[in-house]
Amino acid sequence: MVEIKKVITKGQRRQFVNFPLRLYKKNPYYAPALYSDEMKTFTEDNVYRDTCDDVFFLAYKDKKVAGRIQGIIQRQYNELHNEKRVRFTRFDCIDDQEVANALFDAVIKWAKSYGMTQFCGPLGYSDLEREGLLISGFDEYSTYEEQYNFPYYQKLIENAGFGKDVDWVEYKLYAPKTKNDMLSRVAKRSLEMNGLHVVDSSVMSKKEYLNKYQDGFFDCIDECYASLYGTVPFTSEMKEQLIDQFMLIINKKYLIIICDKDERVVAVGLCFPAIGRALKNSGGHLTLPALIRLLHAIRCPKVIDLGLVAVRPEYQSRGVPAVMIEGMLEMLNNSDVVYCETNLNLEDNIAVQSMWKYFTAIQHKRRRSFVKDI
Repeated sequence: MVEIKKVITKGQRRQFVNFPLRLYKKNPYYAPALYSDEMKTFTEDNVYRDTCDDVFFLAYKDKKVAGRIQGIIQRQYNELHNEKRVRFTRFDCIDDQEVANALFDAVIKWAKSYGMTQFCGPLGYSDLEREGLLISGFDEYSTYEEQYNFPYYQKLIENAGFGKDVDWVEYKLYAPKTKNDMLSRVAKRSLEMNGLHVVDSSVMSKKEYLNKYQDGFFDCIDECYASLYGTVPFTSEMKEQLIDQFMLIINKKYLIIICDKDERVVAVGLCFPAIGRALKNSGGHLTLPALIRLLHAIRCPKVIDLGLVAVRPEYQSRGVPAVMIEGMLEMLNNSDVVYCETNLNLEDNIAVQSMWKYFTAIQHKRRRSFVKDI
């Protein structure tokens, strides 16, 4: 018999966060989120409280936790797109269809009380949370930014009546064997013709750098990502929380900002040192050994995760993407970095995927968001 309980108490919150750590304890490819960030999701410190309604459920079988799920009504997104969608995220489950169905049914019942008519996911509060179900690439290490899952999850979701909504693909990018001189000339000419410059981060501290350009950074991302699946505009609170969350792992060497003569940000490329393996043994807790491993991964990364790449529309056909590609190639050629990992690219986002032709690119993962009427 399956019993569903709404997460209310502190003990239930710990069970909710701890369940995937137990489920994937022996899995070599799983990368946990920061434990403190996951616990913050339940509190008033979660900045999405202003734009979302959410609920958390645990499933018990034989008196043991057998699954979990979070439901989110992203009011901001629904209002912008005139939709009545509820999202699911943080879905983890044993290989048991009865347990999975009970979790989905609990969210559906809750969502219908708010008048929702469609159910989709895995999607978080925003595009910057972990999203998409891994449907191929199960023998590849998960990045810190994305969630790993067992292959049987797809069966559980599809058997519950969901179908494909969108797919994302992911790539490993290695430096090409030969330098592309034409790319370098296009990048240099683009900066000259458009009156642009790549910001020199070496002349200021990380804090000064972020304080000066953070508003332009987020404005650029908002403009470029507005039409992409599942995205919402940044609120001031979201900006502050994201900077706080990523301040430790941001390395100026892997942040590219391009500005015009008036210091307006026209393009950004944000990459992170890969930290998933550094946090694995501690289950996302920042213990002293985990912190030492984390700091080493930040200072001497072997892999770089691509977080965000954006070029304002008016510059996309004026050679500016070449400048971004040149910057990424420099990261690979002038360091001990072995490869970059793109994280999620929508399968029909040809503009982004066309950038990877300048690398030795291997498409190694695919993720999917599902949808069904309720």
